[in-house]
Amino acid sequence: MSTLTTPHIDVHRGGDRMKTRVAWLDSKHSFSFGEHYDPENTHHGLLLVNNEDIVTPGQGFDTHPHRDMEIVTWVLDGSLVHQDSLGHAGVIYPGLAQRMSAGTGILHSEKNDSWRLPPAQGGTAEHAEPVHFVQMWVVPDEPGLGPGYQQLEIDDELSGGGLVTVASGLPRYRERTAIAINSSHSALHVARMPAAGTVTLPEALFLHLFVARGQVRMEGVGTLYAGDAVRLTRTGGQRIVAELPSEILVWEMHARLGGR
Repeated sequence: MSTLTTPHIDVHRGGDRMKTRVAWLDSKHSFSFGEHYDPENTHHGLLLVNNEDIVTPGQGFDTHPHRDMEIVTWVLDGSLVHQDSLGHAGVIYPGLAQRMSAGTGILHSEKNDSWRLPPAQGGTAEHAEPVHFVQMWVVPDEPGLGPGYQQLEIDDELSGGGLVTVASGLPRYRERTAIAINSSHSALHVARMPAAGTVTLPEALFLHLFVARGQVRMEGVGTLYAGDAVRLTRTGGQRIVAELPSEILVWEMHARLGGR
């Protein structure tokens, strides 16, 4: 039985995130990542990684391995080329939901070089724009699953301004999720909100709200800016109002790392 009995809300400002900056990458980490380790900040619920990355044209992450992780990538601006050891190759762009299940092991690369792909795989003309995306990792239900990949365009659904279930393993969203993840206690919702638009957070054991762009006001918290995050425990139902055109990412989780 969980000992988390008291509702709790923590606000984490974007400027306080750990950062990795090299010539081609500007990366901000909501949780411990790589050489940036804080034992008090390793995860929230089942969410281990929430990285906001900007990658310059022609650059990116060379082929590297992953194992036993559900990885969801959400592009805000530009395009990101995904290639993996299962033979998938394609371009991820705003409004395209994408999930990679690492399972027993997978190799992949992610680069801002769509012009290097043939047109049939989404190849484009050379460009000078960076790609801006958020990559999120959640723990699967069990280790040793088979690796997999899924993507689906949901731009039209997002135009309504409400919360859209982008990736989920929760049974309650089975009929209306864009892509499936091997995490039966987790769901990612995204909202592209016009100015003055409103959404209401779901209720859950754990919630993670990330302001990907814009500026919103959260009931009981106040104004949140791009890069800010709120971690909620045993609560939900708060109203979010966009003070500017905004995009928010909300993880709904009904378990935590190490058990319910």
